[in-house]
Amino acid sequence: MSSDPRLPRGIPSGVGPGADAGADADGDSDDRRIRAISSEPIVSGREANGQPVHRGWTPMRGHRRWMEPFVLAMVGATGGHGYALQAQLDDLGISNGPVDVGQVYRTLRDLEELGQVVSTWSSDRVGPQRRDYVLTQSGFEALHDWAAVMRERTRLIAEFDALHRRVHRERPDLSTGIGWQPDLE
Repeated sequence: MSSDPRLPRGIPSGVGPGADAGADADGDSDDRRIRAISSEPIVSGREANGQPVHRGWTPMRGHRRWMEPFVLAMVGATGGHGYALQAQLDDLGISNGPVDVGQVYRTLRDLEELGQVVSTWSSDRVGPQRRDYVLTQSGFEALHDWAAVMRERTRLIAEFDALHRRVHRERPDLSTGIGWQPDLE
């Protein structure tokens, strides 16, 4: 088992963030990684009616790529292929530079192995052939779970913002050193 603190208990070494996909002599590390990821829930719990709920910043399972919820949402909304999704991610500005298309395709491959998206070869006769992705029922359920995680993150950001504003209200003697002050509405 791994001593990596980023991995949930029970995930074997070589599985999870930074793992080398071809590290095992028997060649099944990708399969073990996908099994480990799919066996862990995304959210920390469910209400009596089945609605996902989550506490804390980090999702519950070992698959922690920040891109996964965005890709699920974009595939659910519009479908598409890797380069189109990369362009949408770039338009959102969720990275300091261009989004790595390799990361987009790795995320799509993992989601397909988890059964959350399916792909077919595009029937377009123009340009290079590409795989088009659509959301499955399992993907819709994962997207719903990610929405609970994102709502919790939104709540935590609002809490931080309120604390930050409170510091500026209650401690006007503190300075940012750059002349910036938050709106203290």
